[in-house]
Amino acid sequence: RQAFTDVATGSLGQGLGAACGMAYTGKFFDRASYRVYCLLGDGELSEGSVWEAMAFAGFYKLDNLVAIFDINRLGQSDPAPLQHHVEIYQKRCEAFGWHAIIVDGHSVEELCKAFGQAKHQPTAIIAKTFKGKGISGVEDKESWHGKPLPKNMAEQVIQEIDDRIQNKKKLSPALPEEDAPIINIRNIKMPSPPTYKVGEKWATRKAYGVALAKLGHANDRVIALDGDTKNSTFSELFKKEHPSRYIECYIAEQNMVSIAVGCATRDRTVAFTSTFATFFTRAFDQIRMAAISDSNINLCGSHCGVSIGEDGPSQMGLEDLCMFRAIPNSTVFYPSDAVATEKAVEIAANTKGICFIRTSRPENPVIYNNNEDFHIGQAKVILKSKDDQVTVIGAGVTLHEALAAAEQLRKGGAFF
Repeated sequence: RQAFTDVATGSLGQGLGAACGMAYTGKFFDRASYRVYCLLGDGELSEGSVWEAMAFAGFYKLDNLVAIFDINRLGQSDPAPLQHHVEIYQKRCEAFGWHAIIVDGHSVEELCKAFGQAKHQPTAIIAKTFKGKGISGVEDKESWHGKPLPKNMAEQVIQEIDDRIQNKKKLSPALPEEDAPIINIRNIKMPSPPTYKVGEKWATRKAYGVALAKLGHANDRVIALDGDTKNSTFSELFKKEHPSRYIECYIAEQNMVSIAVGCATRDRTVAFTSTFATFFTRAFDQIRMAAISDSNINLCGSHCGVSIGEDGPSQMGLEDLCMFRAIPNSTVFYPSDAVATEKAVEIAANTKGICFIRTSRPENPVIYNNNEDFHIGQAKVILKSKDDQVTVIGAGVTLHEALAAAEQLRKGGAFF
Protein backbone atom coordinates (compact mmCIF):
# COMPACT_ATOMS: atom_id res chain seq x y z
CA ARG A 1 0.00 0.00 0.00
CA GLN A 2 2.89 2.37 -0.67
CA ALA A 3 1.84 5.79 -1.91
CA PHE A 4 4.23 5.56 -4.87
CA THR A 5 2.77 2.26 -6.12
CA ASP A 6 -0.03 2.86 -8.63
CA VAL A 7 -0.63 -0.68 -9.87
CA ALA A 8 -0.24 -3.90 -7.89
CA THR A 9 1.84 -6.70 -9.39
CA GLY A 10 2.17 -10.39 -8.65
CA SER A 11 -0.45 -11.74 -11.02
CA LEU A 12 1.63 -11.86 -14.17
CA GLY A 13 0.77 -10.56 -17.62
CA GLN A 14 -1.09 -7.41 -16.58
CA GLY A 15 1.61 -4.80 -16.15
CA LEU A 16 2.08 -3.95 -19.82
CA GLY A 17 -1.65 -3.36 -20.31
CA ALA A 18 -1.70 -0.91 -17.40
CA ALA A 19 1.44 0.75 -18.80
CA CYS A 20 -0.37 1.13 -22.14
CA GLY A 21 -3.18 2.95 -20.35
CA MET A 22 -0.69 5.28 -18.68
CA ALA A 23 1.12 5.91 -21.97
CA TYR A 24 -2.14 6.52 -23.86
CA THR A 25 -3.16 9.05 -21.20
CA GLY A 26 0.21 10.76 -21.39
CA LYS A 27 0.19 11.00 -25.18
CA PHE A 28 -3.44 11.81 -25.96
CA PHE A 29 -5.01 13.27 -22.80
CA ASP A 30 -2.19 14.91 -20.82
CA ARG A 31 -0.09 15.60 -23.92
CA ALA A 32 2.89 15.66 -21.61
CA SER A 33 6.54 14.68 -21.98
CA TYR A 34 6.60 11.90 -19.41
CA ARG A 35 7.44 8.39 -20.54
CA VAL A 36 6.23 5.05 -19.23
CA TYR A 37 8.53 2.10 -18.53
CA CYS A 38 7.41 -1.47 -17.89
CA LEU A 39 9.68 -4.32 -16.80
CA LEU A 40 8.60 -7.85 -17.75
CA GLY A 41 10.13 -11.24 -17.07
CA ASP A 42 10.41 -13.78 -19.87
CA GLY A 43 8.20 -16.22 -17.96
CA GLU A 44 5.17 -13.93 -18.17
CA LEU A 45 5.66 -13.46 -21.90
CA SER A 46 3.65 -16.67 -22.30
CA GLU A 47 0.58 -14.75 -21.08
CA GLY A 48 -1.81 -13.86 -23.89
CA SER A 49 -2.71 -10.56 -22.20
CA VAL A 50 0.87 -9.37 -22.80
CA TRP A 51 0.40 -9.72 -26.54
CA GLU A 52 -3.01 -8.03 -26.39
CA ALA A 53 -1.13 -5.08 -24.89
CA MET A 54 1.64 -5.32 -27.49
CA ALA A 55 -0.98 -5.12 -30.26
CA PHE A 56 -2.68 -2.14 -28.59
CA ALA A 57 0.56 -0.18 -28.21
CA GLY A 58 1.61 -0.91 -31.79
CA PHE A 59 -1.78 0.07 -33.20
CA TYR A 60 -1.91 3.39 -31.34
CA LYS A 61 1.82 4.07 -31.87
CA LEU A 62 2.56 4.70 -28.21
CA ASP A 63 6.05 6.07 -28.75
CA ASN A 64 6.24 7.16 -25.10
CA LEU A 65 6.19 3.54 -23.92
CA VAL A 66 9.25 1.37 -23.25
CA ALA A 67 9.01 -2.29 -22.27
CA ILE A 68 12.10 -3.98 -20.86
CA PHE A 69 12.13 -7.75 -21.33
CA ASP A 70 14.33 -9.53 -18.79
CA ILE A 71 15.26 -12.62 -20.81
CA ASN A 72 17.02 -14.59 -18.08
CA ARG A 73 16.08 -18.01 -19.52
CA LEU A 74 14.56 -19.45 -16.35
CA GLY A 75 10.94 -19.61 -15.23
CA GLN A 76 9.68 -20.67 -11.81
CA SER A 77 9.89 -24.44 -12.20
CA ASP A 78 11.40 -24.90 -15.68
CA PRO A 79 13.24 -22.89 -18.32
CA ALA A 80 11.09 -20.38 -20.23
CA PRO A 81 9.94 -21.75 -23.62
CA LEU A 82 12.31 -19.66 -25.76
CA GLN A 83 15.13 -19.62 -23.22
CA HIS A 84 17.84 -17.28 -24.57
CA HIS A 85 16.62 -17.08 -28.20
CA VAL A 86 16.39 -13.30 -28.03
CA GLU A 87 16.14 -12.96 -31.83
CA ILE A 88 12.72 -14.68 -31.74
CA TYR A 89 11.48 -12.17 -29.17
CA GLN A 90 12.78 -9.40 -31.42
CA LYS A 91 10.87 -10.68 -34.45
CA ARG A 92 7.67 -11.04 -32.44
CA CYS A 93 7.92 -7.48 -31.14
CA GLU A 94 8.60 -6.10 -34.60
CA ALA A 95 5.57 -7.98 -35.95
CA PHE A 96 3.44 -6.04 -33.45
CA GLY A 97 4.81 -2.69 -34.64
CA TRP A 98 7.44 -2.19 -31.97
CA HIS A 99 11.05 -1.06 -32.24
CA ALA A 100 12.99 -3.96 -30.69
CA ILE A 101 16.58 -3.66 -29.43
CA ILE A 102 18.65 -6.60 -28.16
CA VAL A 103 21.17 -5.75 -25.42
CA ASP A 104 23.39 -7.38 -22.84
CA GLY A 105 21.23 -6.81 -19.80
CA HIS A 106 24.28 -6.69 -17.54
CA SER A 107 25.89 -3.84 -19.51
CA VAL A 108 24.97 -0.40 -18.22
CA GLU A 109 26.46 1.14 -21.35
CA GLU A 110 24.30 -0.94 -23.72
CA LEU A 111 21.18 -0.26 -21.66
CA CYS A 112 21.79 3.50 -21.63
CA LYS A 113 22.34 3.48 -25.39
CA ALA A 114 19.12 1.52 -25.94
CA PHE A 115 17.07 3.90 -23.80
CA GLY A 116 18.40 6.75 -25.91
CA GLN A 117 17.15 5.01 -29.06
CA ALA A 118 13.60 4.53 -27.74
CA LYS A 119 11.86 6.92 -30.11
CA HIS A 120 9.15 7.12 -32.78
CA GLN A 121 7.59 3.73 -31.88
CA PRO A 122 6.82 1.77 -28.74
CA THR A 123 10.18 0.25 -27.87
CA ALA A 124 11.04 -3.17 -26.45
CA ILE A 125 14.50 -3.48 -24.92
CA ILE A 126 15.23 -7.21 -25.00
CA ALA A 127 17.83 -7.70 -22.29
CA LYS A 128 19.67 -11.02 -22.25
CA THR A 129 20.51 -11.73 -18.62
CA PHE A 130 21.47 -14.57 -16.31
CA LYS A 131 19.68 -15.18 -13.03
CA GLY A 132 22.10 -14.87 -10.15
CA LYS A 133 24.75 -13.28 -12.35
CA GLY A 134 28.14 -13.40 -10.65
CA ILE A 135 26.99 -15.54 -7.73
CA SER A 136 28.97 -18.76 -7.41
CA GLY A 137 26.79 -21.86 -7.54
CA VAL A 138 23.65 -19.88 -8.39
CA GLU A 139 24.23 -18.18 -11.76
CA ASP A 140 21.97 -19.65 -14.48
CA LYS A 141 20.96 -22.55 -12.24
CA GLU A 142 17.42 -23.90 -11.86
CA SER A 143 15.49 -24.39 -8.61
CA TRP A 144 16.44 -21.09 -6.98
CA HIS A 145 13.14 -19.28 -7.61
CA GLY A 146 11.86 -17.66 -4.43
CA LYS A 147 14.50 -19.26 -2.21
CA PRO A 148 16.78 -17.30 0.13
CA LEU A 149 20.46 -18.15 0.17
CA PRO A 150 21.70 -20.16 3.16
CA LYS A 151 23.32 -17.88 5.75
CA ASN A 152 26.89 -19.07 5.18
CA MET A 153 26.46 -18.71 1.41
CA ALA A 154 24.80 -15.29 1.72
CA GLU A 155 27.75 -13.77 3.59
CA GLN A 156 30.14 -14.92 0.87
CA VAL A 157 27.88 -13.61 -1.92
CA ILE A 158 27.47 -10.20 -0.26
CA GLN A 159 31.24 -9.89 -0.04
CA GLU A 160 31.67 -10.92 -3.70
CA ILE A 161 29.15 -8.31 -4.85
CA ASP A 162 30.70 -5.61 -2.66
CA ASP A 163 34.13 -6.33 -4.13
CA ARG A 164 32.79 -5.79 -7.66
CA ILE A 165 31.45 -2.28 -7.01
CA GLN A 166 33.86 0.02 -8.84
CA ASN A 167 32.28 3.39 -8.11
CA LYS A 168 30.68 3.93 -4.72
CA LYS A 169 29.82 7.56 -5.30
CA LYS A 170 26.21 8.49 -4.68
CA LEU A 171 24.37 9.25 -7.92
CA SER A 172 21.97 12.20 -7.88
CA PRO A 173 20.03 12.40 -11.16
CA ALA A 174 18.11 15.54 -11.99
CA LEU A 175 14.49 15.48 -10.89
CA PRO A 176 11.95 15.18 -13.73
CA GLU A 177 9.88 18.21 -14.63
CA GLU A 178 6.11 17.93 -14.32
CA ASP A 179 4.40 19.29 -17.42
CA ALA A 180 1.11 17.40 -17.20
CA PRO A 181 -1.88 19.74 -16.77
CA ILE A 182 -3.51 20.28 -13.39
CA ILE A 183 -6.95 18.67 -13.46
CA ASN A 184 -9.94 18.19 -11.18
CA ILE A 185 -12.13 15.08 -11.28
CA ARG A 186 -13.94 15.65 -7.99
CA ASN A 187 -17.68 16.10 -7.60
CA ILE A 188 -18.64 15.64 -11.25
CA LYS A 189 -22.30 16.49 -11.81
CA MET A 190 -24.57 16.01 -14.79
CA PRO A 191 -25.01 19.31 -16.67
CA SER A 192 -28.80 18.81 -16.66
CA PRO A 193 -31.35 16.46 -15.06
CA PRO A 194 -32.86 13.46 -16.89
CA THR A 195 -35.61 14.22 -19.43
CA TYR A 196 -37.52 10.94 -19.51
CA LYS A 197 -41.28 10.47 -19.23
CA VAL A 198 -42.87 7.93 -16.91
CA GLY A 199 -44.28 5.08 -18.95
CA GLU A 200 -42.18 5.51 -22.09
CA LYS A 201 -39.98 2.53 -22.89
CA TRP A 202 -36.19 2.62 -22.83
CA ALA A 203 -33.50 -0.03 -22.68
CA THR A 204 -31.12 0.72 -19.83
CA ARG A 205 -28.16 -0.07 -22.12
CA LYS A 206 -29.16 2.88 -24.32
CA ALA A 207 -29.82 5.09 -21.31
CA TYR A 208 -26.24 4.31 -20.24
CA GLY A 209 -24.87 5.67 -23.52
CA VAL A 210 -27.05 8.78 -23.28
CA ALA A 211 -25.93 9.38 -19.69
CA LEU A 212 -22.24 8.83 -20.42
CA ALA A 213 -22.31 11.24 -23.36
CA LYS A 214 -23.98 13.82 -21.13
CA LEU A 215 -21.45 13.31 -18.33
CA GLY A 216 -18.67 13.87 -20.85
CA HIS A 217 -19.82 17.48 -21.17
CA ALA A 218 -19.44 17.97 -17.41
CA ASN A 219 -15.73 17.12 -17.26
CA ASP A 220 -13.23 16.62 -20.06
CA ARG A 221 -11.47 13.89 -18.08
CA VAL A 222 -14.38 11.48 -18.44
CA ILE A 223 -13.30 8.83 -20.96
CA ALA A 224 -14.93 5.72 -22.44
CA LEU A 225 -13.43 2.39 -23.46
CA ASP A 226 -15.13 -0.46 -25.29
CA GLY A 227 -14.28 -3.83 -26.79
CA ASP A 228 -15.88 -3.55 -30.24
CA THR A 229 -19.41 -3.63 -28.78
CA LYS A 230 -20.09 0.11 -28.75
CA ASN A 231 -23.18 -0.27 -30.97
CA SER A 232 -24.62 -2.72 -28.42
CA THR A 233 -23.54 -1.04 -25.18
CA PHE A 234 -24.33 2.37 -26.72
CA SER A 235 -20.95 3.80 -25.75
CA GLU A 236 -21.01 4.88 -29.40
CA LEU A 237 -23.11 7.85 -28.23
CA PHE A 238 -20.15 9.00 -26.15
CA LYS A 239 -17.78 8.48 -29.08
CA LYS A 240 -20.03 10.55 -31.34
CA GLU A 241 -19.94 13.55 -28.99
CA HIS A 242 -16.40 13.12 -27.57
CA PRO A 243 -14.39 11.22 -30.21
CA SER A 244 -10.97 12.17 -28.82
CA ARG A 245 -11.84 10.66 -25.43
CA TYR A 246 -13.06 7.31 -26.68
CA ILE A 247 -10.63 4.36 -26.73
CA GLU A 248 -11.47 1.38 -28.93
CA CYS A 249 -9.81 -1.64 -27.33
CA TYR A 250 -11.24 -4.20 -29.78
CA ILE A 251 -12.02 -7.76 -28.68
CA ALA A 252 -9.40 -8.00 -25.93
CA GLU A 253 -11.33 -7.66 -22.69
CA GLN A 254 -8.45 -8.52 -20.36
CA ASN A 255 -6.31 -5.81 -21.87
CA MET A 256 -9.25 -3.38 -21.93
CA VAL A 257 -9.62 -3.58 -18.15
CA SER A 258 -5.86 -3.15 -17.70
CA ILE A 259 -5.94 -0.13 -20.02
CA ALA A 260 -8.70 1.40 -17.88
CA VAL A 261 -6.64 0.80 -14.74
CA GLY A 262 -3.66 2.54 -16.36
CA CYS A 263 -5.73 5.47 -17.57
CA ALA A 264 -7.18 5.97 -14.09
CA THR A 265 -3.87 5.91 -12.20
CA ARG A 266 -2.82 9.07 -10.39
CA ASP A 267 -6.42 10.31 -10.80
CA ARG A 268 -5.76 11.40 -14.40
CA THR A 269 -9.14 10.26 -15.81
CA VAL A 270 -12.60 9.00 -14.89
CA ALA A 271 -12.72 5.80 -16.94
CA PHE A 272 -15.92 4.02 -18.02
CA THR A 273 -15.38 0.64 -19.70
CA SER A 274 -18.16 -1.31 -21.40
CA THR A 275 -18.82 -4.66 -23.03
CA PHE A 276 -21.34 -7.48 -22.61
CA ALA A 277 -21.60 -8.39 -18.92
CA THR A 278 -20.62 -11.98 -19.59
CA PHE A 279 -17.36 -10.98 -21.29
CA PHE A 280 -16.07 -9.35 -18.12
CA THR A 281 -15.79 -12.86 -16.67
CA ARG A 282 -12.65 -13.48 -18.74
CA ALA A 283 -11.11 -10.37 -17.17
CA PHE A 284 -11.92 -11.32 -13.57
CA ASP A 285 -8.26 -11.48 -12.55
CA GLN A 286 -7.63 -8.01 -13.97
CA ILE A 287 -10.65 -6.70 -12.04
CA ARG A 288 -9.51 -8.47 -8.88
CA MET A 289 -6.05 -6.93 -9.18
CA ALA A 290 -7.57 -3.51 -9.91
CA ALA A 291 -9.27 -3.68 -6.52
CA ILE A 292 -5.98 -4.63 -4.86
CA SER A 293 -4.46 -1.59 -6.59
CA ASP A 294 -7.18 0.66 -5.09
CA SER A 295 -8.06 1.57 -8.66
CA ASN A 296 -11.09 3.73 -9.42
CA ILE A 297 -12.67 2.34 -12.59
CA ASN A 298 -16.25 2.02 -13.77
CA LEU A 299 -17.36 -1.05 -15.72
CA CYS A 300 -20.67 -1.34 -17.56
CA GLY A 301 -21.89 -4.81 -18.52
CA SER A 302 -24.83 -4.93 -20.92
CA HIS A 303 -27.03 -7.80 -22.14
CA CYS A 304 -27.36 -9.24 -18.66
CA GLY A 305 -29.55 -12.17 -17.69
CA VAL A 306 -31.69 -14.54 -19.76
CA SER A 307 -33.79 -11.75 -21.27
CA ILE A 308 -31.56 -11.83 -24.37
CA GLY A 309 -32.72 -15.38 -25.14
CA GLU A 310 -32.45 -15.06 -28.91
CA ASP A 311 -28.70 -14.37 -28.63
CA GLY A 312 -28.08 -17.69 -26.89
CA PRO A 313 -26.42 -18.63 -23.59
CA SER A 314 -22.92 -17.58 -24.66
CA GLN A 315 -24.03 -13.94 -24.57
CA MET A 316 -25.99 -14.02 -21.31
CA GLY A 317 -24.49 -12.29 -18.29
CA LEU A 318 -25.40 -14.75 -15.52
CA GLU A 319 -22.31 -14.86 -13.31
CA ASP A 320 -21.50 -11.15 -13.32
CA LEU A 321 -23.44 -10.15 -10.20
CA CYS A 322 -21.77 -12.68 -7.91
CA MET A 323 -18.41 -12.00 -9.57
CA PHE A 324 -18.46 -8.27 -8.89
CA ARG A 325 -19.95 -8.68 -5.41
CA ALA A 326 -16.90 -10.80 -4.54
CA ILE A 327 -14.57 -7.88 -5.33
CA PRO A 328 -13.46 -5.90 -2.22
CA ASN A 329 -14.76 -2.32 -2.11
CA SER A 330 -16.93 -2.85 -5.18
CA THR A 331 -20.25 -1.11 -5.82
CA VAL A 332 -22.84 -2.81 -8.03
CA PHE A 333 -25.58 -0.80 -9.76
CA TYR A 334 -28.48 -2.66 -11.36
CA PRO A 335 -30.79 0.14 -12.60
CA SER A 336 -34.40 -0.69 -13.45
CA ASP A 337 -35.14 2.19 -15.79
CA ALA A 338 -33.55 5.04 -17.75
CA VAL A 339 -33.72 7.55 -14.87
CA ALA A 340 -32.00 5.16 -12.46
CA THR A 341 -29.36 4.41 -15.11
CA GLU A 342 -28.48 8.07 -15.58
CA LYS A 343 -28.24 8.56 -11.83
CA ALA A 344 -26.07 5.42 -11.54
CA VAL A 345 -23.59 6.79 -14.08
CA GLU A 346 -23.31 10.07 -12.17
CA ILE A 347 -22.91 8.35 -8.79
CA ALA A 348 -20.35 5.87 -10.16
CA ALA A 349 -18.21 8.73 -11.47
CA ASN A 350 -17.91 10.00 -7.90
CA THR A 351 -17.54 6.67 -6.08
CA LYS A 352 -14.17 5.22 -5.10
CA GLY A 353 -13.26 1.66 -5.98
CA ILE A 354 -14.63 -0.70 -8.61
CA CYS A 355 -18.11 0.26 -9.84
CA PHE A 356 -20.18 -2.11 -11.98
CA ILE A 357 -23.28 -0.91 -13.82
CA ARG A 358 -25.45 -3.78 -15.08
CA THR A 359 -27.65 -2.87 -18.05
CA SER A 360 -30.29 -4.76 -20.01
CA ARG A 361 -31.21 -5.16 -23.66
CA PRO A 362 -35.07 -5.18 -23.45
CA GLU A 363 -36.97 -1.91 -23.41
CA ASN A 364 -38.94 -1.39 -20.20
CA PRO A 365 -41.15 1.47 -18.97
CA VAL A 366 -39.68 4.42 -17.08
CA ILE A 367 -40.95 4.13 -13.50
CA TYR A 368 -39.15 6.98 -11.71
CA ASN A 369 -39.67 10.72 -11.98
CA ASN A 370 -36.70 12.71 -13.25
CA ASN A 371 -36.16 14.31 -9.84
CA GLU A 372 -35.97 10.97 -8.01
CA ASP A 373 -33.05 10.85 -5.58
CA PHE A 374 -30.85 7.75 -5.37
CA HIS A 375 -28.30 6.62 -2.78
CA ILE A 376 -25.98 3.62 -2.75
CA GLY A 377 -27.44 0.80 -0.68
CA GLN A 378 -30.87 2.37 -0.32
CA ALA A 379 -33.91 0.46 -1.62
CA LYS A 380 -36.98 1.90 -3.33
CA VAL A 381 -40.53 0.73 -2.63
CA ILE A 382 -42.33 0.76 -5.99
CA LEU A 383 -45.65 -0.85 -5.07
CA LYS A 384 -47.36 -1.40 -1.72
CA SER A 385 -50.74 -1.67 -0.04
CA LYS A 386 -52.13 -2.29 3.45
CA ASP A 387 -53.06 -5.84 2.40
CA ASP A 388 -49.56 -6.95 1.37
CA GLN A 389 -48.73 -10.56 2.21
CA VAL A 390 -45.27 -11.00 0.68
CA THR A 391 -42.28 -8.73 -0.01
CA VAL A 392 -40.61 -9.26 -3.39
CA ILE A 393 -37.21 -7.74 -4.10
CA GLY A 394 -36.20 -7.15 -7.71
CA ALA A 395 -33.90 -5.06 -9.88
CA GLY A 396 -33.54 -4.41 -13.57
CA VAL A 397 -35.69 -6.67 -15.75
CA THR A 398 -36.77 -8.75 -12.74
CA LEU A 399 -38.41 -5.72 -11.15
CA HIS A 400 -40.65 -5.23 -14.18
CA GLU A 401 -41.53 -8.93 -14.15
CA ALA A 402 -42.40 -8.66 -10.46
CA LEU A 403 -44.62 -5.64 -11.11
CA ALA A 404 -46.43 -7.49 -13.90
CA ALA A 405 -46.93 -10.50 -11.64
CA ALA A 406 -48.22 -8.27 -8.83
CA GLU A 407 -50.82 -6.74 -11.13
CA GLN A 408 -52.00 -10.16 -12.26
CA LEU A 409 -52.16 -11.63 -8.74
CA ARG A 410 -53.92 -8.57 -7.37
CA LYS A 411 -56.93 -9.52 -9.50
CA GLY A 412 -57.13 -12.81 -7.60
CA GLY A 413 -56.88 -11.17 -4.21
CA ALA A 414 -53.18 -11.77 -3.54
CA PHE A 415 -51.15 -8.70 -2.64
CA PHE A 416 -47.38 -8.19 -2.52
